[in-house]
Amino acid sequence: MTAYTIKNNIKIIRELRNYTQDYMAEEMGITQAGYSKIEKGKTDLSLGKLEKIAHIFDCNIQDIISFDTKIYLKKVKDLKGKAEINFDNNNVLIKLYEDKVILLELLLNKTDSELKLYKNKFGTL
Repeated sequence: MTAYTIKNNIKIIRELRNYTQDYMAEEMGITQAGYSKIEKGKTDLSLGKLEKIAHIFDCNIQDIISFDTKIYLKKVKDLKGKAEINFDNNNVLIKLYEDKVILLELLLNKTDSELKLYKNKFGTL
């Protein structure tokens, strides 16, 4: 497991939980810029910091290290059509994931329209 993978896992889990870098930094007692450096790999991730992050995520360090987006998304997809789900947390995660997809699609559409405006105004490079 590389530091690159761990920092990416931290970022993905943070985003899936809809936590901001500001929130994470506040919970860890550091600045947002300091937290950002953790996710960008510009600062060493000590065991202590990793433990704090795991605590904020309400998981253990191994969950962060072994996090696999493909497995997570497959579980969400598998859960999506099942009415017999009894765990409120799973329903919340599915709803958050679906909302995030909608927001990303809106952002992409807005970016596309802005790009067209710039291309019309300035031409292509």
